[in-house]
Amino acid sequence: WSLVPPVPNANVVDCKWVYKLKRDQTGKITRYKARLVAKGFNQQPGIDYTETFSPVVKYTTIRTVLSLAVTHKWSLRQLDVQNAFLHGELNETIYLRQPPGFVDPMKPHHLCLLHKSLYGLKQAPRAWFHRLTKVLQALGFRCSKTDPSLFFYSSKGTNLYMLVYFDDIILTGNKSATISHI
Repeated sequence: WSLVPPVPNANVVDCKWVYKLKRDQTGKITRYKARLVAKGFNQQPGIDYTETFSPVVKYTTIRTVLSLAVTHKWSLRQLDVQNAFLHGELNETIYLRQPPGFVDPMKPHHLCLLHKSLYGLKQAPRAWFHRLTKVLQALGFRCSKTDPSLFFYSSKGTNLYMLVYFDDIILTGNKSATISHI
Protein backbone atom coordinates (compact mmCIF):
# COMPACT_ATOMS: atom_id res chain seq x y z
CA TRP A 1 0.00 0.00 0.00
CA SER A 2 0.87 3.60 -0.10
CA LEU A 3 -0.21 6.25 2.39
CA VAL A 4 -2.55 8.88 0.98
CA PRO A 5 -4.41 11.82 2.53
CA PRO A 6 -8.01 11.11 3.60
CA VAL A 7 -10.43 11.04 0.68
CA PRO A 8 -13.85 12.65 1.20
CA ASN A 9 -16.81 10.24 1.04
CA ALA A 10 -14.53 7.22 0.58
CA ASN A 11 -15.45 3.97 2.26
CA VAL A 12 -12.60 3.10 4.61
CA VAL A 13 -12.10 -0.53 5.55
CA ASP A 14 -10.85 -1.27 9.04
CA CYS A 15 -8.27 -3.93 9.80
CA LYS A 16 -7.01 -6.00 12.69
CA TRP A 17 -4.11 -8.25 13.62
CA VAL A 18 -4.79 -11.95 14.01
CA TYR A 19 -2.26 -13.84 16.10
CA LYS A 20 -1.65 -17.58 16.00
CA LEU A 21 0.77 -19.97 17.67
CA LYS A 22 2.30 -22.74 15.57
CA ARG A 23 3.08 -25.90 17.52
CA ASP A 24 4.93 -29.11 16.76
CA GLN A 25 3.66 -32.67 17.38
CA THR A 26 4.47 -32.47 21.10
CA GLY A 27 2.65 -29.16 21.58
CA LYS A 28 5.81 -27.07 21.89
CA ILE A 29 5.51 -23.58 20.37
CA THR A 30 7.65 -23.41 17.22
CA ARG A 31 6.58 -20.06 15.79
CA TYR A 32 4.57 -16.96 16.52
CA LYS A 33 2.48 -15.83 13.57
CA ALA A 34 0.75 -12.50 12.96
CA ARG A 35 -1.45 -11.67 9.99
CA LEU A 36 -3.02 -8.35 9.08
CA VAL A 37 -6.64 -8.95 8.11
CA ALA A 38 -9.06 -6.50 6.51
CA LYS A 39 -12.52 -6.28 8.03
CA GLY A 40 -14.19 -7.06 4.71
CA PHE A 41 -17.68 -6.85 6.19
CA ASN A 42 -17.22 -3.04 5.97
CA GLN A 43 -16.86 -3.22 2.18
CA GLN A 44 -19.68 -1.87 0.03
CA PRO A 45 -20.81 -3.68 -3.13
CA GLY A 46 -20.21 -1.69 -6.31
CA ILE A 47 -17.74 0.58 -4.50
CA ASP A 48 -15.10 -1.63 -2.88
CA TYR A 49 -15.83 -4.77 -4.89
CA THR A 50 -17.89 -6.06 -7.76
CA GLU A 51 -17.18 -9.77 -8.07
CA THR A 52 -16.35 -12.07 -5.18
CA PHE A 53 -16.82 -15.54 -6.63
CA SER A 54 -13.67 -17.60 -7.00
CA PRO A 55 -13.97 -21.04 -8.53
CA VAL A 56 -12.86 -24.09 -6.55
CA VAL A 57 -12.31 -27.53 -7.99
CA LYS A 58 -15.32 -29.87 -8.07
CA TYR A 59 -15.16 -33.14 -6.12
CA THR A 60 -15.96 -35.16 -9.26
CA THR A 61 -12.96 -33.55 -10.97
CA ILE A 62 -10.73 -34.45 -8.03
CA ARG A 63 -11.91 -38.06 -8.14
CA THR A 64 -11.39 -38.27 -11.90
CA VAL A 65 -7.85 -36.85 -11.83
CA LEU A 66 -6.87 -39.00 -8.84
CA SER A 67 -8.18 -42.12 -10.59
CA LEU A 68 -6.08 -41.20 -13.65
CA ALA A 69 -3.01 -40.81 -11.43
CA VAL A 70 -3.58 -44.16 -9.72
CA THR A 71 -4.35 -46.00 -12.98
CA HIS A 72 -1.21 -44.66 -14.68
CA LYS A 73 0.96 -44.79 -11.50
CA TRP A 74 1.71 -41.06 -11.72
CA SER A 75 3.25 -39.21 -8.81
CA LEU A 76 1.15 -36.64 -6.95
CA ARG A 77 2.39 -33.36 -5.48
CA GLN A 78 0.44 -31.32 -3.02
CA LEU A 79 1.33 -27.62 -2.86
CA ASP A 80 0.20 -25.05 -0.33
CA VAL A 81 0.92 -21.51 -1.47
CA GLN A 82 2.10 -19.39 1.44
CA ASN A 83 0.30 -16.04 1.82
CA ALA A 84 -1.52 -16.70 -1.44
CA PHE A 85 -4.15 -13.99 -1.12
CA LEU A 86 -1.43 -11.34 -0.72
CA HIS A 87 -0.39 -11.99 -4.33
CA GLY A 88 -3.76 -10.99 -5.79
CA GLU A 89 -3.87 -7.75 -7.75
CA LEU A 90 -6.79 -5.44 -7.01
CA ASN A 91 -8.95 -3.88 -9.71
CA GLU A 92 -10.84 -1.68 -7.25
CA THR A 93 -9.70 1.30 -5.22
CA ILE A 94 -9.66 0.27 -1.57
CA TYR A 95 -8.73 2.46 1.38
CA LEU A 96 -7.67 0.81 4.62
CA ARG A 97 -7.08 2.40 8.00
CA GLN A 98 -3.46 2.25 9.09
CA PRO A 99 -2.85 -0.97 11.04
CA PRO A 100 -2.81 -0.73 14.85
CA GLY A 101 0.77 -0.33 16.02
CA PHE A 102 1.96 0.80 12.57
CA VAL A 103 0.46 4.27 12.32
CA ASP A 104 2.87 6.70 10.67
CA PRO A 105 3.51 9.41 13.32
CA MET A 106 4.07 12.02 10.59
CA LYS A 107 0.79 11.14 8.83
CA PRO A 108 -1.52 9.68 11.48
CA HIS A 109 -4.74 10.48 9.59
CA HIS A 110 -3.60 9.19 6.20
CA LEU A 111 -5.13 6.06 4.72
CA CYS A 112 -3.54 3.00 3.15
CA LEU A 113 -4.35 2.81 -0.55
CA LEU A 114 -4.08 -0.92 -1.25
CA HIS A 115 -2.18 -2.11 -4.33
CA LYS A 116 -2.47 -5.82 -3.59
CA SER A 117 -5.08 -7.98 -2.01
CA LEU A 118 -5.27 -8.60 1.71
CA TYR A 119 -6.83 -11.42 3.73
CA GLY A 120 -10.38 -10.55 4.70
CA LEU A 121 -11.24 -8.57 1.56
CA LYS A 122 -14.28 -9.95 -0.20
CA GLN A 123 -12.47 -10.15 -3.55
CA ALA A 124 -9.20 -11.62 -2.16
CA PRO A 125 -9.83 -15.23 -3.30
CA ARG A 126 -10.92 -14.07 -6.75
CA ALA A 127 -7.90 -11.75 -7.16
CA TRP A 128 -5.53 -14.59 -6.18
CA PHE A 129 -7.21 -17.04 -8.58
CA HIS A 130 -7.01 -14.54 -11.43
CA ARG A 131 -3.28 -13.97 -10.80
CA LEU A 132 -2.60 -17.71 -10.57
CA THR A 133 -4.51 -18.30 -13.81
CA LYS A 134 -2.37 -15.72 -15.64
CA VAL A 135 0.85 -17.33 -14.40
CA LEU A 136 -0.29 -20.85 -15.29
CA GLN A 137 -1.34 -19.75 -18.78
CA ALA A 138 2.08 -18.15 -19.27
CA LEU A 139 3.59 -21.57 -18.40
CA GLY A 140 1.46 -23.21 -21.09
CA PHE A 141 -1.41 -24.54 -18.96
CA ARG A 142 -4.96 -24.33 -20.24
CA CYS A 143 -8.11 -24.05 -18.18
CA SER A 144 -10.79 -26.74 -18.44
CA LYS A 145 -14.09 -25.57 -19.90
CA THR A 146 -16.10 -27.82 -17.56
CA ASP A 147 -14.20 -27.03 -14.34
CA PRO A 148 -12.33 -23.71 -14.24
CA SER A 149 -10.18 -24.94 -11.32
CA LEU A 150 -8.68 -27.74 -13.39
CA PHE A 151 -5.66 -26.73 -15.43
CA PHE A 152 -3.93 -29.04 -17.86
CA TYR A 153 -0.70 -28.97 -19.79
CA SER A 154 -0.02 -31.07 -22.87
CA SER A 155 3.12 -30.69 -24.96
CA LYS A 156 5.67 -33.03 -26.53
CA GLY A 157 4.39 -36.12 -24.73
CA THR A 158 4.05 -34.40 -21.36
CA ASN A 159 0.60 -34.32 -19.76
CA LEU A 160 0.06 -32.54 -16.45
CA TYR A 161 -3.10 -31.88 -14.45
CA MET A 162 -3.40 -29.24 -11.74
CA LEU A 163 -6.33 -28.98 -9.33
CA VAL A 164 -6.77 -25.68 -7.46
CA TYR A 165 -8.74 -25.26 -4.25
CA PHE A 166 -8.06 -21.67 -3.11
CA ASP A 167 -4.37 -21.86 -2.09
CA ASP A 168 -4.12 -25.67 -2.07
CA ILE A 169 -2.94 -27.31 -5.26
CA ILE A 170 -2.59 -30.91 -6.41
CA LEU A 171 -0.34 -31.57 -9.40
CA THR A 172 0.02 -34.86 -11.23
CA GLY A 173 1.05 -36.09 -14.64
CA ASN A 174 3.16 -38.47 -16.64
CA LYS A 175 6.54 -36.69 -16.20
CA SER A 176 7.87 -36.47 -12.63
CA ALA A 177 10.73 -34.19 -13.67
CA THR A 178 8.34 -31.66 -15.17
CA ILE A 179 6.14 -31.82 -12.06
CA SER A 180 9.21 -31.04 -9.91
CA HIS A 181 10.12 -28.17 -12.25
CA ILE A 182 6.63 -26.64 -12.02
